[in-house]
Order: sequence, then structure tokens, then C-alpha cells
Amino acid sequence: MTGAAELAIAFDVATLEEALALDAKLGPGPELAKVGLELFASAGPESVRALRSRGRRVFLDLKLHDIPNTVRGAAAAAARLGADLLTVHATGGAAMVAAAVEGIRDARGRSSAEPATRVVAVTLLTSLDPAAMPPGFVRPFDLHAVAAALTDEAERAGALGIVCSAADLAGVRARLGRPFYAVTPGIRPAGAETHDQRRVATVESAVRDGASLLVLGRAITAAADPAAALAAARAERERALAART
Repeated sequence: MTGAAELAIAFDVATLEEALALDAKLGPGPELAKVGLELFASAGPESVRALRSRGRRVFLDLKLHDIPNTVRGAAAAAARLGADLLTVHATGGAAMVAAAVEGIRDARGRSSAEPATRVVAVTLLTSLDPAAMPPGFVRPFDLHAVAAALTDEAERAGALGIVCSAADLAGVRARLGRPFYAVTPGIRPAGAETHDQRRVATVESAVRDGASLLVLGRAITAAADPAAALAAARAERERALAART
């Protein structure tokens, strides 16, 4: 994982057949395929194997959130599948995040200096906003302070980094005062719809704010021409990277 504003495409489809058809429409490229709950519940581990057999690196977005022992076993299974990234919920606690990291190391063999599968911890879902947090959360809710604290804890537990809204990146970085690996969902090419996500960003703004991996979904996959939409997103990314240097 280079951390240099890579792109991932959310394969949020109902069947393996649809996933493979989408992959064919997108054409070859360096983008990761994000396999989430819908596809994994439908096609299971075969979805990861099939996409990897086509040359895709896989971002396995299962958002594990359970007792440490259960998460350890699930993370080990993800590592054996060959997933490049695996999500867990940061709010599961440091012990749970550490268990995921340990499970991956167990699966890969402890002689490996660095596991091939890396853990990224979800801070707060992009469908939430500070005014609509679940009961029990402090109000007013300081989203950036909480995300920064969760980032610090997840990294100490061995995670590569976090998943957070690109709209939160600048605020989290200001509180941490240091770089961190950030996966940003809810990314849209300029002018695209936001759908049901509240804290979204364009490709340009996410790159400008230092996102490490930008996740694009329906703006690409539901486009009339997914390959053309992806090409536009790639071009926007390249322009933003050039402007950042």
C-alpha cells in the first residue's frame, strides 16, 4: 500500500456474477476492489478469490466488531484469502483491533516482518453527522476529537490506519499533529450525487487533504459507462496530485 491517494471501487453488488461483470466493464487497472457486506454475504470467500484471480487487490470491508477472540479468527481467515485490507470498527476497542492484527500474523506466520493483510479501523460511519448520533453520545458531539482519539488508539493496537470521512481529515490531522493512513469512503467525482452519505468529498478535495485510499462507489458503478466514469476520476486524481506537489 503506497498511501499515495490510491483509488478503490466499491463492488456493492448482490451476486458474484454482477461483480465479475462490473470488473469487466471497468477494465484493467490498479484500483482495489472493495468487497463489502452485500457481496460477501451473497458469494462469500469466492468473491475475494475470483477478483484476485483477475488481478485485483481486494479491500475486504467487513467492519468486524465482536469479542477479540472472534475477530482474531475472522481476521486470520481474511489473511488466508489474500485480502490486502480488512476493516474493523475502532469502537470495538484496542484489544479487539490488536486481536485482528494478531490473527493476521498467526495466519501469515510470525516470521513475516509485515503481514500482507493490513487492518484499517472505521472511526465513524459517513452516514452519521454530529447532530444525529445514537443515544448515549455526548452532545454537542466533537466528531474530530473522537476520530483523532480512535485513530491514535487503533494505530497503537497495530492498525495501518483508519477509515474516516474525507470531510473530517483536516480536523483529525489538526488534532493529531502528524500524518496517518486514511481510507476515505463517500468519494465522488466533481458534480456527482451524494446519495445516502452525509459527509462526502470530491476526488480533488480528498487528495488535497491527504487521503491515502479514496473509495468510489455508485458514482462509478451506477454510471452509464463505468469505465468512462473511472477514467474521469483517475484524471481528477492526477490533476489534484499535480497541484499538491
